[in-house]
Amino acid sequence: MAKSGVILLAHGTPDALDEIPEYLRNVTSGRPMPESVIEEIRHRYSLIGQSPLTGLTMEQGRLLAEKLDLPVYVGMRNWKPYIVDTVRQMRADGVTDAVAVCLAPQNSRTSVGLYRRAVFAEAGDAIKIDFVEGWADHPLLADAFADRLKAAFTREQAQMPVLFTAHSVPCRTIQTQPAVEGKAAPAPDPYPLDAKQTAALVAERFPGLRWFFAFQSQGMSGGPWIGPSVEDTLKALREEGHEAVMIQPIGFLCDHVEILYDIDIGFREFGEKIGLRVTRPESLNSSPLLTEALAELARGGLARLQA
Repeated sequence: MAKSGVILLAHGTPDALDEIPEYLRNVTSGRPMPESVIEEIRHRYSLIGQSPLTGLTMEQGRLLAEKLDLPVYVGMRNWKPYIVDTVRQMRADGVTDAVAVCLAPQNSRTSVGLYRRAVFAEAGDAIKIDFVEGWADHPLLADAFADRLKAAFTREQAQMPVLFTAHSVPCRTIQTQPAVEGKAAPAPDPYPLDAKQTAALVAERFPGLRWFFAFQSQGMSGGPWIGPSVEDTLKALREEGHEAVMIQPIGFLCDHVEILYDIDIGFREFGEKIGLRVTRPESLNSSPLLTEALAELARGGLARLQA
């Protein structure tokens, strides 16, 4: 008898400071990182106490399960609960058909592609998987971000410029690969366009909004990362005469270190130094609109599985 389920996939985060070196080895697929980088990341985590990413993702899964009346599982690429362990649990529970949704709506070979390989490798022939490749243009995703942004504008009592952000990636990961003999060149990585598309869809919900886009959280070791950076953009906004800016990270669906440290501490301190006040809306976290967006994705995937 068929049994359906959903698996939400996320990046993962360590539970304690002493787990950070092992966590970073998972992030880099075993490549060593300089000790100075490890210590800096440990310092950032110490300033926010503990990343709430795992708990918030579990809550997103619980809300989705209530909405769908189906089992919803959570698997992380870089920390517990690992994707492989979660898929094994699904098999043990008798799940035969599952929709996999990445909690990184903007598709990239460096995130979604890795999650996909992990899910299919463990599911094998036991679970039929419908994998949602990307959902950067989902209207309910844009509605969810717009809802949070509108509430922030109400608090601020004025529409200041908005800087939408998404996590940067190494330039090498999005460069167009050459064709090899007998095979067509692979399509360009969609991530930069996906990220900007989400930002544009949110901005459309605010006629007349003056908005900008930048990539945040560039890596600290090895090679160039895509930009423009948030820091360069904040400096440009200040030079234009702006005294305040709202940063909304549209590449993240819940609070974690890239928001609680990079924005709430790092970018705010940077803004203070140049005379620019930095604020941000509440993250999506347990947003009902986000839950409905995930439910629509799941329902669509289940319909394809049953077709």
